[in-house]
Amino acid sequence: MRAFKQVALALGTLGAALALAAAPAGAFDGPGHPGGEGGLHYGYASPVFVQTDNLAGNQIAVYDRAQNGTLSSAGLYSTGGLGGQLTGSVVDHLASQGSLVLDRQDGLLLAVNAGSDTVSVFSAFGDRLQLRQTISSGGAFPVSIAVQDGLVYVLNAEQGGSVQGFRVFGGRLYPIPGSSRSLGLNASATPQFVNTPGQVAFSPDGQQLLVTTKANGNDVDVFAVNRFGLLSGSPVVNELAGDVPFAIQFDGLGRLVLAEAGSNALADFQLHWNGQIQQISSLGTGQAATCWVTQSGGHYYVSNAASGSVSIYGESFSGALTLQGQAATDGGTVDASASPDGRDLYVQAGGEGKVDEYAIGAGGSLSPIGSVTVPGAQGGEGIVAG
Repeated sequence: MRAFKQVALALGTLGAALALAAAPAGAFDGPGHPGGEGGLHYGYASPVFVQTDNLAGNQIAVYDRAQNGTLSSAGLYSTGGLGGQLTGSVVDHLASQGSLVLDRQDGLLLAVNAGSDTVSVFSAFGDRLQLRQTISSGGAFPVSIAVQDGLVYVLNAEQGGSVQGFRVFGGRLYPIPGSSRSLGLNASATPQFVNTPGQVAFSPDGQQLLVTTKANGNDVDVFAVNRFGLLSGSPVVNELAGDVPFAIQFDGLGRLVLAEAGSNALADFQLHWNGQIQQISSLGTGQAATCWVTQSGGHYYVSNAASGSVSIYGESFSGALTLQGQAATDGGTVDASASPDGRDLYVQAGGEGKVDEYAIGAGGSLSPIGSVTVPGAQGGEGIVAG
């Protein structure tokens, strides 16, 4: 295993060097891009990447982040695939979290192309992207990606749901033989957008892989991950009757934090070594269609699609949750991401394809500072502040 990791590291280093050599001129020291904390590479303040999920051709819109947190366009990149739309969805075509993921270790941006059953791999040079690969997701309608230490799992939402494993070598993905696992969900359950799985995520130690099934079982499925990156034959199924578990975060102590669309609540759990989860607390948002959750500085920001709002939560050392306020957004609040320096929050509003900009203040409070309209992104999901 140690030799395998050494080979992987060597290949990854070689790939990074080749990508660096191929970077566009000025990619690291271009004018108008001052260095900033949290940036992926030197020479840029951390950019924000937004996926359009456009049915005619998926794209990644890149924005530079000014010192005051406002965004300005820095480019639009084709993924080489198509966006997709689940039946019944309006502002959230993928009905998932984690459809666009930044692999900081390898300097890669990974995006799903739900309409063409593929995943795109970009090298990220500050606010410049270079498409390296578009590869089959290993299933139907990919909606979410999990990355940990060179191991990638993609969640496919249709045909009963499945996960497929990949390894990262030299800036590309390579399928792991024997890694596909079916979720065995009811493929004919309707409406489709609430009966497809919501997210795939690794536990903090990388030894478990979690999948939320939303209304199709109301489960959190937990697979064990062995040292070769393969999953247990079947998951431990944790039923949360009526809660519609949708999106996943982990707190600093390794506790599982879930956004639950059925109960319109945020809940936290202890995740045990055997794959079972035990609830610690749960607290409603008082809003509608509570689906996505992101975190920054010990606070959680929960998106409520039907209310046009973000709910702000705190969490005590013991795991007790407190609702600290609400912030209004444009219509169709979906995915969100906080800047690495903890100063700003960016929220997708799928109704008009906007990204709303907020400054994060004392106690996790949000102050609106502007918004941008992303071309062709109505109903799109997937945002990462780099």
